[in-house]
Amino acid sequence: MELISTHAIKKSDLGFHGNLFGGKLLSWLDASAAAYAMQVADTPRMVTVCIEKCEFKKPSKEGQLLKIYGNISKIKNSSLDLILEARSHNVYTGEQTVVLKTSMTFVRVDEGGNPIPISDRVHKKFKEA
Repeated sequence: MELISTHAIKKSDLGFHGNLFGGKLLSWLDASAAAYAMQVADTPRMVTVCIEKCEFKKPSKEGQLLKIYGNISKIKNSSLDLILEARSHNVYTGEQTVVLKTSMTFVRVDEGGNPIPISDRVHKKFKEA
């Protein structure tokens, strides 16, 4: 998997129990995955259409880094699927713990928000990789 973003967990990112707030993690995940989808599809017009089941496996704490990894699992006519993993990273030990695994689907859209095909160039690049 490719590292697609890193976030420092601050006090303002925590929920009531002193752990990273789940909504903050989902926001980072969506923004990071969208940017990655845009990069892969060679277009800024990619929108989130589906986030699969999100099960929070372990908490993340203040002072850790939250690293988001992703890779493309499939490119279809107008959409692409990503596999994503969020890991808390202990800056003192380098140890990483999986916090959440999920998959997301993004669709390429036109100015009106209607699905349009992903370019042949992108399909070819994905098949060669």
